[in-house]
Amino acid sequence: MRITELLKPESIALSVQMGSKEEVIDCLVGLMERGGRLNDKAGYKEGILAREALGSTAIGEGIAIPHAKVAAVKEPGLAAVTMPEGVDYEAFDGSLANLIFMIAAPDGEADTHLEALSKLSTLLMNPGFKEALLAADSSEAFLKVIDDAEQMRYGEKEKAGAKAEAPSADNQTETDGSFYRVLAVTACPTGIAHTFMAAENLENTGTKLGIPLKAETNGSAGADNVLTAQEIRDAECIIIAADKNVEMARFDGKPLIQVPVSEGIHHAEELIQRAVSGQVPVYHHGGGVVGSNSGDGGLAGAGGSGDGIGRTIYKHLMNGVSHMLPFVIGGGILIALAFLFDNYEIDPSNFGKNTPLAAYLKTIGEQAFGMMLPVLAGYIAMSIADRPGLAAGFVGGLVAKMGMTFANPAGGAVNAGFLGALFAGFVGGYIILGLKRLFSKLPKSLEGIKPVLLYPVLGIFLTALVTTFINPYMGMINDGLTGFLNGMGGTSRVALGMIVAGMMSVDMGGPVNKAAYVFGTAQLAEGNFEVMAAVMAGGMVPPLAIALCSTFFCKKFTAKERQSGLVNYIMGLSFISEGAIPFAASDPLRVIPACVIGSAAAGGLSMFFGCTLRAPHGGIFVLPTIGNSFGYLAAVLIGSVIGCIILALLKKNVEE
Repeated sequence: MRITELLKPESIALSVQMGSKEEVIDCLVGLMERGGRLNDKAGYKEGILAREALGSTAIGEGIAIPHAKVAAVKEPGLAAVTMPEGVDYEAFDGSLANLIFMIAAPDGEADTHLEALSKLSTLLMNPGFKEALLAADSSEAFLKVIDDAEQMRYGEKEKAGAKAEAPSADNQTETDGSFYRVLAVTACPTGIAHTFMAAENLENTGTKLGIPLKAETNGSAGADNVLTAQEIRDAECIIIAADKNVEMARFDGKPLIQVPVSEGIHHAEELIQRAVSGQVPVYHHGGGVVGSNSGDGGLAGAGGSGDGIGRTIYKHLMNGVSHMLPFVIGGGILIALAFLFDNYEIDPSNFGKNTPLAAYLKTIGEQAFGMMLPVLAGYIAMSIADRPGLAAGFVGGLVAKMGMTFANPAGGAVNAGFLGALFAGFVGGYIILGLKRLFSKLPKSLEGIKPVLLYPVLGIFLTALVTTFINPYMGMINDGLTGFLNGMGGTSRVALGMIVAGMMSVDMGGPVNKAAYVFGTAQLAEGNFEVMAAVMAGGMVPPLAIALCSTFFCKKFTAKERQSGLVNYIMGLSFISEGAIPFAASDPLRVIPACVIGSAAAGGLSMFFGCTLRAPHGGIFVLPTIGNSFGYLAAVLIGSVIGCIILALLKKNVEE
C-alpha cells in the first residue's frame, strides 16, 4: 500500500492559519471525516486527545504526527495541513509546528496500512522532503511530492507491495570486523509513527557518521528488520529506544543502552557516539547491569544507569498490578451489575444470583475477579525473571489465594490474600533468577531442558513451598488489617478516606498515587469496598477542580490553559488523574495543595456517606453500580468545588 492511497486530496489543507493546538486537531479530524475514513467523529477525536494526554506528538523541527488507533475509524487514512506561520504544538524543542499529518488506524483490523504509515514517518526524516511539502501550492502538488519521494526511495518494488528491506549482510561494508557496529531496536506504544522515525534517524545518522547501524522496528504489525543472532554477536553495542517491552534475552552479555523512543528521534548522534565509546555497561539478562546499582532481573534504566532497590521493587509491583487490573475491573463491574439486575426480596441470602441474568453475571464476574491474585503474582515474577518466572508466580499466587498450609494442603486454612500473592510473585521471580545462575554452569548440551523442565518443575515447587510456609504469617497480617478497618468508627473511617484520597493527588499517577490505589485494590480482595470508593473519588477531583477553576475563574489562566481545562472535565469524570499533571507541573505550589485538599474532602465524604465500589476504575461511567451513588456524586462534586475555590484563592491573575 502506498502513502497516496491513504491521503485523499479532500483531506489536505494548505497554507492555513490557526491559533492553537486544539484548533488544529479539530481541523484535521474534520478533514479525516471529509475523506470518509471515520464512522464516529467524536470517538476518533477522543482517541486523538487521549494520545496527546500521554505526551505531545510533536517531534520537533516543525513537524507533528497526531495519531489514534481506535474503533471509531472505519478505514485507515491520513489528513494533512500546512501552516506557514506555525502553531504551538508543545514540541520538546519549542518549535512551532507548520507541517502536521494526522493518522487514523482502525482498531482490530488488518495492519497492511502500517507499511505506508511507517514509510511516511521515515520520509519525514529526510532532508528537503518537508520543505517540498510546505512549498506545494495545491493538493495535487502535495501528493506528487510524496509520490516522487516514495518512488525515489522504494522504487518499483514497492508497487508490487513488497516491503523495503535493509541492506543484506552480503552487500554491507565491513567495519572493524563486523557488518554492523551498532544495532538498535525501536518501539513505541502505538507502533505507528515514532517507532519508524527513530529507526530511520538512527540509521541515517549512523551512515553520516560512518558507523554501520541496523534498526529493528517493533511496530503495531509486529517486528520488522529483525536482528539476527550473528549480527548481535558481531555488534559492539545495542541501543534500545523503546517505550514498551521488547525481547531482551537475546542481548545477554552485550553492552546496551536503553532510552525512550524519543531519544532515537532527537539525539541519535549522541546515542551512537556513546555506543562506540567503549564505556557502555554490559547487560546481563536476569542479573541487572554490570557496574550499576540495578538489582532487577529486567532492563537497565535510561542510558544503562539502572534503578535503586526501591524503584526496582516498584517497577515489578506495577507490572503485576497493571496486568491484574483488567480482571479486577471486568469482574468487579460484572458482579456489581449482577446485584443491579437482581431482586433482593426473592431470597436475601442469595442476593446476586436470584435471577438467571444476575446469576450468570455474578458467576462470570467471580471467576474473573478470582484470577486477580494469580495474575498479580505471575506478572511480578515475570517482570523479575522473564517468561520462566510466569508459571512459578502464577502457582505461587494460586497457593496464596487458596490459603494452603502444611497442616491443611487442601487450602482454606488461612487468608493470605493480596499480601500473600504479592509476596509469592517476588519469591517466584527471584527463585527463578537463582535457578538461572545455578544452572548457568551446566553443559551447553543441556541448555534446551532448562526452560521446559528444570525451571518449571523446580521453580513451581520451590515457590509453592515458600509460599505455603509464609501463608500463615500473611494471613495473620491480613486478618489483623481487615479487623482493624472493620472496627473503625465513623470518624476513623472518614479520616482513612481523607488520607487515601488525598494521596491520589500528591503526584497524580506517581508512586504516592499508586500506593493509595494498590491499597484500595487490595481491600477489594478482602471485601472492603468503601476504601476503593474513596480512592476513586480522590483521583477524580484534581482534573475536575482545575476544569471548574479554569471555567469560572478564567482570569487565573492563559487562553491555552483554559482550552486544556475543558478536556479535564472528560478526564476527571473518567478517573484519569493525569489530566491535572500539566497544570501541577507549571504551578506545583498552588495546584497540588488545592487538589490534595479537594481530594481529601471527597474521600472523607465518600466514607461518611457509606459509598462502596467493587471495581477500581470507571469514574462516572460505573456510577449505577456504586453503593449510594447519589452520595458518591455529591462527594466528588463537593471535593471538586473545594479544590476549585482554594486554587482560585491561591493563583494570581495572569496577563496574556
